Amino acid sequence: MITMQTGPQPADFADVRATNLAVVLRHLRINAPCSRADIAAATGLNKATVSSLVADLIERRLVKETGMTERRIGRPATMLVLDGSPYAAIGLEVNADYMTAVAVDLAGDRLLSWRRAFAGSSSNPGQAAASIAALAKRAVAKVEKDGRRTLGLTVGVPGLVDGDGIVRIAPNLRWRDVDLRSAMRKALNEPPYPIEVENDANLAVLAEQRYGGFADAANLVYLTGEVGIGAGVICNGHLLRGSRGYAGEFGHILVDPTGPVCGCGRRGCLEALAGIGAVVSRALPDASASSPTELEPEVEEVVRRAKAGDPKVLDVLAETGRHLGYGIATVANLINPEVVVLGGYFVPLSPWLIPAAELELASRSIAPESGGTRIVASHLDLGAAATGGAARVLDTIDSGRLPTR
Repeated sequence: MITMQTGPQPADFADVRATNLAVVLRHLRINAPCSRADIAAATGLNKATVSSLVADLIERRLVKETGMTERRIGRPATMLVLDGSPYAAIGLEVNADYMTAVAVDLAGDRLLSWRRAFAGSSSNPGQAAASIAALAKRAVAKVEKDGRRTLGLTVGVPGLVDGDGIVRIAPNLRWRDVDLRSAMRKALNEPPYPIEVENDANLAVLAEQRYGGFADAANLVYLTGEVGIGAGVICNGHLLRGSRGYAGEFGHILVDPTGPVCGCGRRGCLEALAGIGAVVSRALPDASASSPTELEPEVEEVVRRAKAGDPKVLDVLAETGRHLGYGIATVANLINPEVVVLGGYFVPLSPWLIPAAELELASRSIAPESGGTRIVASHLDLGAAATGGAARVLDTIDSGRLPTR
C-alpha cells in the first residue's frame, strides 16, 4: 500500500522527511551512480541527513549500494543506484484498434510490454471495461509472480477524463460518462494500490518527457497519431490539464467548416481530416478494411506505396501534413512549445508528413522562425501512453509518496 496524505496539513517532521526522501530519490534517478557526498553537495542537505535518508531508502529496497569507486578525487566512495527490484508500476493504453500493457521498475526498465487487438469502437462500455480489466489482471499477476509488488496502475483512454476517473466522452470508442476507474477497482477486487484513469495524450507526453529524447524540454507537445488526435502538453515543466482536465483536444480544432463529419459529431475537425482513419480512407480507397482494428496493416501499405512513389498517396500525405501544420501553428502561436512530437501511427508516416507540416507552421506562425518550434517523430513505440501510465505511478513516488516498508 502507498502511504498518502488525505488533505492539507501543517508541515511536521514526517512531512519534511518524506519530502527529503523524494529529493534524494529523484537525484539518484537522474544522476546515479553517485555517492552520499555527491547527493549532499547537489541537494544542499547535510551529510548526516543524507546518510539517514539513504539508509531509509535502502531499507525500503528503493536504493542499493554498488560498491566502491576510486576514479574520483579524494577517498574511494560507496556508490548508490536505484533498486526498486521488489516493485512494479503498470500502465495500460486503450485505443480503437488495440490495447497495450507496460510494466516498469523504479529505474524505468521494462518488465513486460504486451499489445493486444481490441475492437474498441464496436464494444459497448461494459465489454470494453471487462477486456481492459482482464489485461490488467494478467499484468498484475505476472509482476507478482516475479516477486514484485504493484505500486499503482494507470489506464490511458482517448477522450475527456475528469478527476474522478470518469470518461466523459470518448468519440472513437463511442463512450459517454463511463466510470472506468470504479469499474476497474471492482473488477480487480478493490486492490491495495491506486488505480487512475487519464487521457492518453497526457500520459504519452509524460512518457516522452521521462523516457523520450526531450527530458530537458520545459515546453513540449505530443500528438497521438491514432484514429483520433489528442495533444499532451507540458507547459513550463508541468502537464497542462485545464480547469477540469479537458485540455489538449487538438483533433477538434476547426479546420474546414464544410469538411467531413468528425467522430465527435461536428464537421471539419482536424481529426476528420488528418486522423489515421481519414488518411487511410483517402490514400487507399480500394482497401478492403472496414474496421479500425485493421489500421496497422493499412498504415504499412500506405508507407509501402509512399516509398514506391505512388502520386495519389504522396498527395494525401502532403495534404495531411499541411492540416497538421495548421493545427501545430495554432498551438505554437498560443503556447510556443520547443518541440511538437508526432506519435503513434504518425511515426512511420513522418518522413512525408513533417516537411509539409513544417512549411505550414512557418507560413502561419507569427513568431520569427516559428518561435523555435520543431516538429519531430517520437522514438517511443505505439505503447507510449501505457508507458506514460507507468511513469505517472513513478511520479507519485518522486513526489514523496513512498511505498511502506
